[in-house]
Amino acid sequence: MQVYIAALILLSLAGVIEARCSTPGLRPSAAVADRVFHFMGRAAFGFWLFLLGWGFWKLPWSQPVAGLILSLGANALLVRGGARPYWPGLSMGLALLGFFLVTVVLNRI
Repeated sequence: MQVYIAALILLSLAGVIEARCSTPGLRPSAAVADRVFHFMGRAAFGFWLFLLGWGFWKLPWSQPVAGLILSLGANALLVRGGARPYWPGLSMGLALLGFFLVTVVLNRI
């Protein structure tokens, strides 16, 4: 799997977890951790959109389309399983790994 597609999937999962954890019981209890969780989830979604647009601009059209389809499929599988209490930590970890992969993708130009 290409690093580009892996970055899209990880960022998408991080963003959808943050969006789905709207109830207080699924968010971190500390105020600072909750703000970091919210910021990282929104940043992951923003970088997902940026990377998708960048892919349509710089890569063959099949790669961003495959990344979009696989991202949506991974989101569907994750949401289908239902919310879990470990989701905030998972989301922040996926976002960090996704941010790292974005730098790898953009440095390969």
